[in-house]
Amino acid sequence: MKLAINDQSLMARVVRSTSWIILGFGTGQILRLGSNLLLTRILFPEAFGLMALVTVIIIGLSLFSDMGISNAIAQNPRGDEPDFLDSAWTVQIIRGGLLWLLTCALALPAAAFYNAPELAYCLPLAGFSLVIQGLQPTRVETAYRHLLVGRVTAINLMAQVCGIVSMVTLAIWTQSVIALAIGSVLQEAAKLALAHWALPGRRNALRWEPAATHELIGMGKWIFLSTACFFLTTQGDRAILGKYLSLEAMGIYNIAFFLANFPVQLGQDVNQRLMIPVYRDKPALHSDENRRKQRQLRYALTGGILSILWLMAWIGPWLVDLLYDHRYASAGPVIVLLASSLAPSIIVLTYDRASLAAGNTKGFFFYTATRAFVQTALFLAGVANFGLVGGIAAMGLAVFLSYPTLMRQTRPYRAEDPRHDLIFLAASAILCGGALWYHWPKISSSLGLM
Repeated sequence: MKLAINDQSLMARVVRSTSWIILGFGTGQILRLGSNLLLTRILFPEAFGLMALVTVIIIGLSLFSDMGISNAIAQNPRGDEPDFLDSAWTVQIIRGGLLWLLTCALALPAAAFYNAPELAYCLPLAGFSLVIQGLQPTRVETAYRHLLVGRVTAINLMAQVCGIVSMVTLAIWTQSVIALAIGSVLQEAAKLALAHWALPGRRNALRWEPAATHELIGMGKWIFLSTACFFLTTQGDRAILGKYLSLEAMGIYNIAFFLANFPVQLGQDVNQRLMIPVYRDKPALHSDENRRKQRQLRYALTGGILSILWLMAWIGPWLVDLLYDHRYASAGPVIVLLASSLAPSIIVLTYDRASLAAGNTKGFFFYTATRAFVQTALFLAGVANFGLVGGIAAMGLAVFLSYPTLMRQTRPYRAEDPRHDLIFLAASAILCGGALWYHWPKISSSLGLM
């Protein structure tokens, strides 16, 4: 009877947390879209291209130095102990300060490499957000560990509103990309203040417990390597294209990526926050019933997220024409290409957390490294030989080539589901293929302008 109650409690928390994540993400994207529309009418396309480069560099530094603190708190048996949490918080603060110093050091070289002098001052300004992120209390991760995400979602949305108001106000006042850089820092500051004020629980204190830091570093060494590879998978396209495209074209591509990628971001948020607790508390190895529930959740997540992505592939050009002025018209056809190429990554999205939940960070790394290496090589070759179309197609092809590695990592935990993969692959081929065929005249004419 106790087991049944625990099962119901876990599934109830999964459903409730999924609802909060979807609600929070959807509201956040609406707010982001609204601010995007306002800012595109105040600023110029080059500003968004420049901010895209700033974002890529900051995210790159974050991922290349990730110690896996979020995953450690979610997975580790000591994830609720004060000494473990305080040690994690201390490591997080040190990392944030060092990352900001690194953004300052990289500012001038990045400005020279991308031939964008504005990076010299925008990068250190925006990079200060890394210091603020390091101060975030571990109560945020504790809430995610126990699938209690309602208040965290509210905090994130309130902070986003503060950031948007700041960006728009500064953009009107300065008419400069500096508004985007300062606004991102103010948003993180608002999130920090709200987290300290609104989340219950004990306050963190500086602490360096050798046992806890040893566990964090032991898990973190593979997470560090994995997230470095994750950067290449999720941000490598813009890091590479920033060298090949003008700032104006980069700004247009960034608008297209924002619209096409939001279903993928939703899937990643749900996967990161929900699948580790599900795999951890109800592993498929323990019973067929656990495996059945995992499969049900996987079908629901994949089907829901892919439906949004398929829709974006069909309505992308119309949506851009409706929302943006003529300067951004080329973003519409790019959305069709991106949505079609991103579909395979959604199909395999829910698998990789199975090894993390079991503490197998090494297996997780080998998959992310394989996919990152394949995608980067294909993207460079695709852009060099076929332009932007070849680069975008490489992102989808890399998923197919790295699929055997993912299955080899997933199989020991009985998380693989070939029937699921074939069903959604066939549906994506039909729906995305139809969208490409229908919009191809616009695609071929628009890409010549980029």
